[in-house]
Amino acid sequence: MDNKYNYGTAMLAAFEYLLANYPEVFVIGQGLWSPWYVGNSMTNLEKKFGTARVIDTPVSESACTGAAVGAALAGMKPIVVHPRIDFMLYAMDAIVNQAAKWSHMFGGQASPAVTIRGIINRGGEQGAQHSQALQAWFAHIPGLRVVMPATVADARDLLISSVLSPDPVLFIDDRWLYDLEDTLPPIVEHNLALARPQCLQAGHDLTIVASGYSTRLALNAGQKLTGQGISAEIIDLRVLNPFYPELIVESVERTKHLLVIDGGWRTCGVAGEVIASVVERVSTSCFKKPPIRITLPDAPAPTSKVLENAYYPTVDLIVNCVNKLMH
Repeated sequence: MDNKYNYGTAMLAAFEYLLANYPEVFVIGQGLWSPWYVGNSMTNLEKKFGTARVIDTPVSESACTGAAVGAALAGMKPIVVHPRIDFMLYAMDAIVNQAAKWSHMFGGQASPAVTIRGIINRGGEQGAQHSQALQAWFAHIPGLRVVMPATVADARDLLISSVLSPDPVLFIDDRWLYDLEDTLPPIVEHNLALARPQCLQAGHDLTIVASGYSTRLALNAGQKLTGQGISAEIIDLRVLNPFYPELIVESVERTKHLLVIDGGWRTCGVAGEVIASVVERVSTSCFKKPPIRITLPDAPAPTSKVLENAYYPTVDLIVNCVNKLMH
């Protein structure tokens, strides 16, 4: 029988499944026993599975990530949790120079199957050092799978697939999605290597591509556009690295219009990569209008609520851009 979950409890269900069925799985990071840090995504896991498998560490991003990479090389399947992706930057050496490189350097004979969960936590006037979405940084790194679930189902299922993957995976979730709700079927394990972009709404007038919280904005904008007589096809990227553009290309060849939304900055961002990948694969006559991207402006996040309202993309901004693109 289907059960009701929100985005956070879907991740909790994934953690419970993994810890119950795979003794080599453990979780390590800062604030794992505190809902203030990880919301409802890890509630009472330490009580159910013990503090030896759900390890709340001191503020030690580099140390706990490096330890997890070593444990993965020894056959464990650790999950490192960084409650703010901003401060995960202290662990860049372990992630970029170690986890992402081992398989390449040792001819595939050793690969750390570590999952690194980075949480985007912005808004609320938190300012420039607590509000960053850095997915484009990590999607740039060969050897590192980058997963960014936008739906309740993917919050659960892609987390399970990430942990069971033989490769190092960066799993990025966004607190602005935690109130999403959905009913989910029983868990079925999937191979992360087979995960591809997914069409969440069929349409014929234009193609909208997004990931993470931007996908939620796209779906809400799609409802408004339907009321205006515009049929938008909405595609959720799901996995940023490796990136598979085939579904997007097929959609654009039908709709002749492309809008890409990304919660990161514009320059060298995911939106630009999506557009470039499509433009490389379609004829020059395919587009009726040039593609458009909606991103954060190239500026650090402000600390004023008024400025935040202008800084972050909104449903109305998307609808206005679509109207300009179509008319």
